[in-house]
Amino acid sequence: MATLVRSVARSLRRKNLSSMYCPASTLHSHATSFGFKEVPEEEKSKMVGNVFTSVASNYDLMNDLMSCGLHRLWKDRLVSKLNPFPGMKHLDVAGGTGDVAFRILENIKNVKRRAMQDALDDDLIEDTRIYVCDINANMLGVGKKRAEERGFGREKSLVWVEGDAEALSFEDNSMDGYTIAFGIRNVTHIEKVIAEAYRVLKRGGRFLCLELSHVEIPVYKDLYDAYSFSVIPAVGELVTGDRESYQYLVESIRRFPRQEVFAKMIAEAGFQKVEYENLVGGVVAIHSGFKFESRSQI
Repeated sequence: MATLVRSVARSLRRKNLSSMYCPASTLHSHATSFGFKEVPEEEKSKMVGNVFTSVASNYDLMNDLMSCGLHRLWKDRLVSKLNPFPGMKHLDVAGGTGDVAFRILENIKNVKRRAMQDALDDDLIEDTRIYVCDINANMLGVGKKRAEERGFGREKSLVWVEGDAEALSFEDNSMDGYTIAFGIRNVTHIEKVIAEAYRVLKRGGRFLCLELSHVEIPVYKDLYDAYSFSVIPAVGELVTGDRESYQYLVESIRRFPRQEVFAKMIAEAGFQKVEYENLVGGVVAIHSGFKFESRSQI
């Protein structure tokens, strides 16, 4: 197996995959990319929609297979940084299957149990709203089914919304928190998504983004490229019969801005105390920023 991986890694280097990566400064190029292909902006959202319609039923299974289950720990880390609280209004974007939203809700309920809170805090639990927003109805359908299986089918705190991350239907200054996990690299205009996140957050609200990112350690990077381009599409084909969708997902990671560039974009949108945390050597990164003032005051 090790020999095979080294062989694939050498092959990838010969193909000079690094030349396919999107330069950090070319946001417009990213905005019109579909994996390594350049496509008209008006077509990208439809093409991405087709990908997630195709993979929706096996999305969580493939996440487990592709990450060896690590995506669960990464999402736990995301929610721990959010530090949810009873009564909060939270927006989870591109979270159709509910994976992050369920964690937030369970965390809030655990806070109440640990603190042995009174009836007044029961009202806060009732006031909690976690909006799960996704542009893909199939992904939302999977999430609602999973909610039923977890006993959350009648949970008032969970609100399922079909919507576009680039043009949210929520009011200005209405959310205490905003998360987006493994979704922002699939949008057409990253800067519009960040601007919308800033708009809907209250003063003091926090933006958190968990996304597959860029590995810089040379040997580790070669192994990661070998695994990404050879193993993931093959597993996708074996499990779902859809190799192309997983080929796109791998390519979309390479076209996403590098960690420091994405952090700069978040700061340029108005967020402060912007930082990022690399996990597993940069395979994934959690970016964070706070809204302390309205954009017009900056």
